[in-house]
Amino acid sequence: MTFHHSNRSRVPFALRAFILALLAFSTACKKTEAPAPAQAKAETLVVFAAASLRESFAALGEDFKRTHTGLQITFNFAGTQELRTQVEQGAAVDAFASADQRHMQELVRAGHLADPTTFARNEPVLVVSREAASSIHALADLAAAQRIVIGTPEVPIGRYTLQILDRAVPSLGADFRSKVEAHVLSRELNVRQVLTKVKLGEAQAGIVYRTDALTTPELTVVPIAPDINVIAEYPIAVAVKAPHPSMGREWVAYVRSAAGQATLARAGFLPPVSSP
Repeated sequence: MTFHHSNRSRVPFALRAFILALLAFSTACKKTEAPAPAQAKAETLVVFAAASLRESFAALGEDFKRTHTGLQITFNFAGTQELRTQVEQGAAVDAFASADQRHMQELVRAGHLADPTTFARNEPVLVVSREAASSIHALADLAAAQRIVIGTPEVPIGRYTLQILDRAVPSLGADFRSKVEAHVLSRELNVRQVLTKVKLGEAQAGIVYRTDALTTPELTVVPIAPDINVIAEYPIAVAVKAPHPSMGREWVAYVRSAAGQATLARAGFLPPVSSP
């Protein structure tokens, strides 16, 4: 008689029963296991702001995020007139901060923004390159500069510059503005471009906000007499079609809060005429 032996290992019956029971228990556990909670969607805030607000709003954003865990903030810094155009063309934005009242009011009238409030003011100054620091000590000396850069009339700093030149006429002469404009080599789309050209030495002088001048200590800052100067007002508002209106309102409130105002003051901004 011949016996055939299988090469497969034979598992004892008791062990097979134990393994089957263990597999059944594991399957039952998986069926009753609660699903993992869905990850909470991160909150988002989209802020459009004048170029002169870059450093101060970036600092405010970091402080704001400390009390809003997981918040993502997207800033868009540019000339106010450029930002206005983007909003008019349907750009998604929660809060808009302008360097003047004119562009803000146009957006309000068009139904894009609502309930603007002034949160800061700013003072234009003359910035002078190292090359020209020995010859330009006052606004009157600007007429003798050979390379001047200013903002375009559409951007707030450009319009303020022309107003300053006109206001200087009674004390500096009827031809003061024409003398200055004769040596304007470019008109820039935002105040930071004006600052950069003076910083690089492409221009000898330009008019920017005091807050911008404070970011570039290598340039000489020449104040403009109060009776000639024009103080810029900065309004802020929430967009009517804001993707995140609640967060937009919180941002505006924070900018106007005591903490927000302290950050703006450190950057050189003046407080609004009325208390926030």
